[in-house]
Amino acid sequence: MDVILETKDLTIAFGGHVAVNEVNIQIERNQLKSIIGPNGAGKTTFFNMLSGQLTPTKGSVHLNGEDITGLTPTARTRLGIGRSFQITNVFPNLTCHENVRLAVQSQAGVRYNMFKHFKHYKEIDRKTNELLSTVLLESKAQELAVNLAHGEKRKLEIAMLLALESEVLLLDEPTAGMSLEEVPMILDVIRNIRDERNRTIILIEHKMDMVLDLSDSIMVLFHGSLLADGDPKEIMKNEQVQSAYLGGLQDDAS
Repeated sequence: MDVILETKDLTIAFGGHVAVNEVNIQIERNQLKSIIGPNGAGKTTFFNMLSGQLTPTKGSVHLNGEDITGLTPTARTRLGIGRSFQITNVFPNLTCHENVRLAVQSQAGVRYNMFKHFKHYKEIDRKTNELLSTVLLESKAQELAVNLAHGEKRKLEIAMLLALESEVLLLDEPTAGMSLEEVPMILDVIRNIRDERNRTIILIEHKMDMVLDLSDSIMVLFHGSLLADGDPKEIMKNEQVQSAYLGGLQDDAS
């Protein structure tokens, strides 16, 4: 098993409340792992410790075998962990192309230089167009981000994460706030990225049909503890998971 991300006894307490309790998990490289659990299970808190927004009370996070527990979110981004949030984070008054191009330039360490050869910028434009195509936004390249539908803004945010050459994508409820019509588009984008098998995706999602369609494996959090981890079919058959809350999850998803 080629492990890219691992947690060891990962724990965080807020006052007397233990939000995540001694979670030990190994996430395999270039796989899609979904995290499910009812509201209050600790999913986003767990994500926040992976991305560095929160510092654990106890335990550690390891990327490619290196302990990154003490690193800032910015340092983790440089190492290849990209994070999307439930609220989209794009530049509203720039076009889709400009949003993605800025991320491509940032990753390449490029600032505008009028004396630089045009072919250099041509390569940046090529990569920008390629990323817009990956997230199915090529037809919206010159559209201002402020004019995009919510689902399109989500796709643009994912393109910007990909531009940063994130090795691990943390996607926190990418379909949150979307209309039913928009969900299949995001599903297609995430599936396309997964099928390239050159990035690891960790997904928090309430829509069980989407989770089952996309996931190579599923981890289940319940009251902050790891209840189960394994193949999607095994998770669905797990009586402990079912009796704990799976019915409630499916109600949330409907």
